[in-house]
Amino acid sequence: MDSFEINKIIAAIVVIFVVIFGITKISDIIYYVEKPSQSAYKVEFAETDSTKASASVEAVDISALLAMGSVDHGKKVFKKCSACHSIKKGGRNNIGPALYNVLGRNMGALEDYKYSKALIAFGKDWTFQEMNSFLIKPASYIKGTKMAFAGLKKEKDRASVILYMNANADSPLQLP
Repeated sequence: MDSFEINKIIAAIVVIFVVIFGITKISDIIYYVEKPSQSAYKVEFAETDSTKASASVEAVDISALLAMGSVDHGKKVFKKCSACHSIKKGGRNNIGPALYNVLGRNMGALEDYKYSKALIAFGKDWTFQEMNSFLIKPASYIKGTKMAFAGLKKEKDRASVILYMNANADSPLQLP
């Protein structure tokens, strides 16, 4: 192959690129559309599940909620939690911290577990109300938490898990 053939191939490739990019630029000029200064319609956002959840959390009477649950049902529902958490006395931390004696202690209190900065900064104690609010949807209650669990939507399930966690303690908290 002589240099004349190579020049023709290179020229053909250059012409193809010029034509393709030229057509796009020319079509942009010919079919120029000016963007409107304001939207043609306004998008209104409906109330999301997390907003509804936080509103319902504030309105919940915790004693009435806990009356719905039972420790036996909580033991069954807690199986979802046991993939990441241990509830046994002296149990070790897994993906999540050990939950024995969790109610009544400060959030982020276990020294041998690395909590998220968001949970430590939240800085409250695990009360019945806090646990209920957290279990609805952990990621929306404490933004930035490491807990990727979707939450427990059913009130009976949440109440039962809270009662089960309270029962797994050296000195369970008195029910409200």
